[in-house]
Amino acid sequence: MEHTDRMDRTQPPHPRIGGFTYRRVPVAEAVSLHVAVGGSGPPVVLLHGFPQTHLMWRHVAPELAADHTVICPDLRGYGDSDKPLDTDGLAYAKRTMAADIVTLARTLGHDRFALAGHDRGALVAIRAGLDHPGAVTHLASLDVVPTLDTWEVLRGTSGAVGFPLYLMAQPPGLPERMIAATADDFFGHYLDLWTRDPAAIPAEVRAAYLRACRAAVPSIVADYRASAHIDVEHDAADRRSGNRLRMPVTVVQQDWGAAPGVDAAELWRDWAPDLVHRTVSCGHFMAEESPAEVVRALRELLTR
Repeated sequence: MEHTDRMDRTQPPHPRIGGFTYRRVPVAEAVSLHVAVGGSGPPVVLLHGFPQTHLMWRHVAPELAADHTVICPDLRGYGDSDKPLDTDGLAYAKRTMAADIVTLARTLGHDRFALAGHDRGALVAIRAGLDHPGAVTHLASLDVVPTLDTWEVLRGTSGAVGFPLYLMAQPPGLPERMIAATADDFFGHYLDLWTRDPAAIPAEVRAAYLRACRAAVPSIVADYRASAHIDVEHDAADRRSGNRLRMPVTVVQQDWGAAPGVDAAELWRDWAPDLVHRTVSCGHFMAEESPAEVVRALRELLTR
C-alpha cells in the first residue's frame, strides 16, 4: 500500500536542476522515484541527504554532466518519490533503498555506475556498494560514517549531536506526531544548525526542502528508525563476514575536529581498503556550500 501524502500539487513548483530532464521511474512494487537526468557519458548516480531532496546537487550535477550521465533521484520516502508505508520495518532498510537505486540505473540502461551519496544518501550508497559490488564501480560518501560505527561513536555528552537519530529510533507513533506538529521548525533547525554559510541554501530552496519534508514525516522517521534496527544488523553481519567495499572509495568529511573523539579516517579504512579520505572546511551541506571541492573530489575518484 502506498503512503499517499505526496507534496501538495497546488503549491508552487520546486526549483529544478537547470538543463536536466525529469521523469518517474518504477523501481519496486508500487514505488517509483522522481529523477532528474542530464548529460551523457559514463553514469554517475547522486543521492541526497536529510532534510533535502535531489536539488542539493544543483551545483555539482551540471558540472559532472559535462562528460557524464548524471542521475539524481529523490530517495524513496523523500521529495516527490513514492512513500510506501513501513509495515514490517523493511520498507526503508538501506538494503531496500539500495536495491531501488540499482534498479533505477538498470532501467535507465546502466548495469554499472559510479555512486555518490550525502548523509542518508551516503548510507544508501554504502549499502549498495556492499550488496551490489558488481554494479557500483566507484563510491563516494559525503560527511557520514557507516551506520554501525555511527552508533558506536555516539556516546557520552558528544552523543547529543545524535538527537534526531535517537528520537526517530523510537517505536512508531510519538516521533511522527511530535515532528509533524512542528515540522518546519524541526527540519529548519537542522538546515540552520548544520550550515556555516546560510546563503548556500537560498529561500526558494529552503522552502522546497521544508515543503517536501512536511509531506514526508512518516517515511523520513521510518528511514531513521531502520538505521537503529535492521541497518545495524546488516552492517554487523558484514563486519563479521569480512564483506567490504572493494571499489575505489572517496570520503569527503567536514572538519569535525576532536569533538567526536574518534579517527573517522581509521573507521573508514576498516570498510574500504582502497580509500581516499578528504577533509573540507565548510558545514555539513558541502555540495551546496563548497560545490567546487565536491566536484574536484568526485572527478579524482572517477579517474581511479
